[in-house]
Amino acid sequence: MTARRLVVAGVSSGVGKTSITIGLMAAFIKKGLTVQGFKCGPDYIDPSYHAAITNRPSRNLDSWMLPADIMKEVFVKGSEGADISLIEGVMGFYDGKSPTSNQGSTAEISSLLDCPTILIVDCSAMARSAAAVVKGFQELDPAVNIAGVIANKVGSKGHYQLIKEAVEQECSIPVCGYLLKNKSLEMPERHLGLVPSIERGELDQQLDQLGEAVAETIDVNQIHQISEQPALTAEPSLFQRKDSIGVTIAVARDEAFNFYYQENLELFEAYGAEVVFFSPLKGEVLPKEADGLYLGGGFPEQFAEQLAKNEDVKQSIKEAVEEGLPVLAECGGLMYLSDSITTIDGKTCPMAGVLPGKTEMQVKLASLGYREIYGLPNNYLFKNGMEARGHEFHYSIFKPAGPLPGAYRVNSRFGTGEEGVMYKNVVAGYTHIHFASNPEVLENFLQVCKEEQLHER
Repeated sequence: MTARRLVVAGVSSGVGKTSITIGLMAAFIKKGLTVQGFKCGPDYIDPSYHAAITNRPSRNLDSWMLPADIMKEVFVKGSEGADISLIEGVMGFYDGKSPTSNQGSTAEISSLLDCPTILIVDCSAMARSAAAVVKGFQELDPAVNIAGVIANKVGSKGHYQLIKEAVEQECSIPVCGYLLKNKSLEMPERHLGLVPSIERGELDQQLDQLGEAVAETIDVNQIHQISEQPALTAEPSLFQRKDSIGVTIAVARDEAFNFYYQENLELFEAYGAEVVFFSPLKGEVLPKEADGLYLGGGFPEQFAEQLAKNEDVKQSIKEAVEEGLPVLAECGGLMYLSDSITTIDGKTCPMAGVLPGKTEMQVKLASLGYREIYGLPNNYLFKNGMEARGHEFHYSIFKPAGPLPGAYRVNSRFGTGEEGVMYKNVVAGYTHIHFASNPEVLENFLQVCKEEQLHER
């Protein structure tokens, strides 16, 4: 039994792998194939583009945050019903948790999933040197399967032919095509990376353009052949549905709040809870049936004025918190629960006022990287020294108005410190937690939701 899967990776970050991955998705879809998208590493924005073109939820694969067997289960489960699975790499092919190993890198994920890789090489201002680049990537870890190359940002078809001859002679793998330097094929960006597709109404035209450009100069049929591999199997365990526990979790989801791992949402349901979505941005108040609230990240600062005007929404959340509603707020969720957000241009907008303190946007990145997370005292998500894994990526700083208990102790490559705050049953922090790194965190949250529900009755 065979299946089709492929990693699209870059020699470095920003080599156009997102545009090329989306273009390949569009080209395969035009051939009548059902495409499943995946993204290596902790990224929410690129998967939003995958979902926009494939009409299927894109999923994150992370070999540092998740045990290998769980990551494999995520891939096999996500690939069900798809004709081909395309995995977009993160940063450069070998870049991950550590500079001295493949841990958490696209290279490690490709090996764990026994997946061939198409390497994207920025070939501007080089010819034979491209072969040296590819050769180095092949030989750094012979266990990886770099099965083909796409030459990006070439100057002409003639330039491409020079690269093709050099790489195929020295590296014994095919160069499957090229893209010319073309600003119109680059995706728009903002301070956290690509602008989420959920905010943009003109996506269809640009995605079609990417698909046409890829199909014109890249041998999509050859890449389709390279993608054929023996099928992977995984024993279903984590995502097997349990009996209903009678708990409803409200999840804020709209243009302002959309940074969620698909697996986190599905794990709520797998563990017996019902998930209901609502939009604070559109003025939808907290659902009355909510026994708990999951308030994820996103770009509340981009919509601060609109969020500030929705007084009923803010009041519904604040009242529920005061009555004991369990809340897990991550990054943008923390910002929204604070007293106010001050944007880069100096405008201050009142937010929900649950957490005494203000959030200020910074021009420079405030924090970035993987985190090992341990609960501080009275954090009901973590018991008996439990650990989970996640990541931070933000440009804002929360400044408490007074002393608040911390939420987490976090370890990073820069050391150990405290992160986040707690208030009543609110646990809020900048760390995005992946529940599959330790499902007990999720179970503890649901248990407190159930206890509060019974207490109210």
